[in-house]
Amino acid sequence: MNTPSHPSALATARAPVFIALQANHDTLPIVEAIRADNPHAEVIEYPGMVKINAPGVLVIRRESVEAQIGRAYDLREMQLNLISLSGEVDETEDDFTLEWKNA
Repeated sequence: MNTPSHPSALATARAPVFIALQANHDTLPIVEAIRADNPHAEVIEYPGMVKINAPGVLVIRRESVEAQIGRAYDLREMQLNLISLSGEVDETEDDFTLEWKNA
């Protein structure tokens, strides 16, 4: 059995996920943190919304968002600007992960 050795190679073989956030000053650092941690993701900017598509898995890390905004950040704050998402959510204090576990 041939198994991909790189995480992004594994991600491309799985069902896509997405998150859509309001486009405002609060979400800019979140989007930048997502870009940094998910190089396989596609960021699409619309008027009033930013949609981030990813093949397989999308991870938002608290530590990465904190580095962008320069203060402590609770990942639940992101829900204030959340429009929609696709994928199963696995949420801890440190990570917000979207993926289809059975797809």
